[in-house]
Amino acid sequence: MDTNEQRQESQQNRREERHKRRQRSQIIAYTVVGIMILVLAAGIAFAVSKITGMNHDRQEQQNRLDDIIASEETITAPTEPVETVPELTNEQKLDKIIDEAIIQNMPLEDKVAGLFITTPESITGVSAAVQAGDGTKDALSKYPVGGIVYAAKNIQSADQLKQMIDNTKLYTSYPLFIAIDGEGTGTDAVAAAGLGTKTDSPETIGASGDTNNAYTAGTTVGSYLAELGFNLDFAPAADLKVVDGNAAGSSSYGTDAATVASFVTGMQTGLQEQKVTAAIGHFPGIGSTTQSTKDGMASTDRSAEDFRANEFAVFQSCIDSGETKMITVSNMAAPSLTGDNTPCSFSSAVVTDILRNELNFRGVIVSGAMNQTAITNYYGADEAAVLALRAGCDMIYAPENFETAYNGVLEAVQNGTISEDRVNDSLRRIYRIKYADKIEQ
Repeated sequence: MDTNEQRQESQQNRREERHKRRQRSQIIAYTVVGIMILVLAAGIAFAVSKITGMNHDRQEQQNRLDDIIASEETITAPTEPVETVPELTNEQKLDKIIDEAIIQNMPLEDKVAGLFITTPESITGVSAAVQAGDGTKDALSKYPVGGIVYAAKNIQSADQLKQMIDNTKLYTSYPLFIAIDGEGTGTDAVAAAGLGTKTDSPETIGASGDTNNAYTAGTTVGSYLAELGFNLDFAPAADLKVVDGNAAGSSSYGTDAATVASFVTGMQTGLQEQKVTAAIGHFPGIGSTTQSTKDGMASTDRSAEDFRANEFAVFQSCIDSGETKMITVSNMAAPSLTGDNTPCSFSSAVVTDILRNELNFRGVIVSGAMNQTAITNYYGADEAAVLALRAGCDMIYAPENFETAYNGVLEAVQNGTISEDRVNDSLRRIYRIKYADKIEQ
């Protein structure tokens, strides 16, 4: 074989050897790739299996947890108890208005003045007031009293009286009681002056046996009083006729407690429907004495048992009606109730223990007239006013000397003899009447 053939054969052999090595490399590469694919697939399959198992275990745990929760009693988180606030009564609403609008802003001096019902002369210094000008304006600025009571000497004509009352109301910072004393008979100041229709006396009305007559009289009197500007009438009398010539006289409707009570409430209703407050009197009842407190000391030997069975029954019936807003107390002495000759206006046994607590009267209690000789012959104006308030009266009626009485009460409050809280309690009762239209009933 020549050299070329040998060379060609050698090259051929080398090409075949390279080809075989390439095939072996490819086989190895394919095998490795295949193995890797198998390993990767196995890993993926394992991972999927693991994840699926974990999800399954998690679901199993959740299912078991749900089963446990479902089998347990439901537990709620503790909550704070909700306090139910009761709705205020009309009286409580009114007291709130009074406290915020009046009492909290009222100087002590004004509070004390507000406990008095006086004549116009006692604050102005004139002998007979027939008009309300600068003197009245200055007096009410200094002493804003709770009320003014007029009498026959203050009345000249309807226009004059109405103008005087209208001006008086304008000159005060606080609402006033504008008062008169009478049932509309011919002897009463307004009716006697021809400014209102005269009515029969309570004695005559009571004898008629028809309680509607008392209501009609109240409506008649209330109508013309309201037209003139009055808002308070010291009537009707709740006294019983116990003895002949008794102090109540023709102002009493009769002798039977139940009958008299029905006439008193009839008159009271008639007045108050006309926006004139009725102040019934004269607790504990003056029909068992023939003496008048206008002339000096008056006393009764009526027993406590008789008072409770008769006179008290009249007042209790009026109180229970829910219409009685104001009661006046007599200056008569009633030893069976007080133990001595103390005027009833000064007796806590009569005013507080019996009228306020036993008979449960929640309205305004007014003292007897402090200018009566039953008082002035034995007590100074300041002493009398303090005694009446300490006994439980809310208002002092017609002191003999207003400035003396006022200063006496002011000093008593300042030195603690009478507490300011006690004064505030009286003012709330007074303003429940004066502010009665501030809320819907």
